[in-house]
Amino acid sequence: MARVHKDFAHSYPTLSVSELQKPILFVIDMVNGFVKEGALHDEGINAISENIIALVKNNEHRSVFVCDRHVEGTREFLSYPAHCVIGSTETEVIEELQPYVYEVMYKNSTNTFTCLEFQEFLETRIFDHQDIVITGCCSDICILQFALSLNAWLNEHNEEDKRVIVPINCIDTYHIDGVHDAVEINEFSIRNMAANGIYVVEQITE
Repeated sequence: MARVHKDFAHSYPTLSVSELQKPILFVIDMVNGFVKEGALHDEGINAISENIIALVKNNEHRSVFVCDRHVEGTREFLSYPAHCVIGSTETEVIEELQPYVYEVMYKNSTNTFTCLEFQEFLETRIFDHQDIVITGCCSDICILQFALSLNAWLNEHNEEDKRVIVPINCIDTYHIDGVHDAVEINEFSIRNMAANGIYVVEQITE
């Protein structure tokens, strides 16, 4: 579960797997570089892994793992410390989720929507799905940017039957005392997404 107050999480609805229509599940940046090691990792994020596994294991879902992967000296390092450099173990999906990796997309920015492989997905496969479920980290960066960008694209193309769904128990962000409060940031990001047309739910149950 994202680090949020219990009453906050409970204020959002619960969705059941049976209510999903032609779903596809994106698992964003559940890699060593954000969960296990490196300048940007927070081991607390690993608490959402079991909830993600529960979704991925369900036969009704098709899953795509999206992994940060950068060349040395990439432009993004002007804004963030060096992380997930090609050839390092930081770019690898964490061990807990490795058995469930069937398809991987690699991105060189914080926003999956700009990833070349996702742009190809938009052209060739988006119309095979109705519900796009987004999980992973970080709620205020990669999750937020992807969800809002994708929803804006769906609005632009009047894809009224499609939903962008974000389950609170399957996302999280990092915590740094006095700098980046995970609870405060998670709740702000979730409110932001909900206010902009993302279907935020507390969880997706069997």
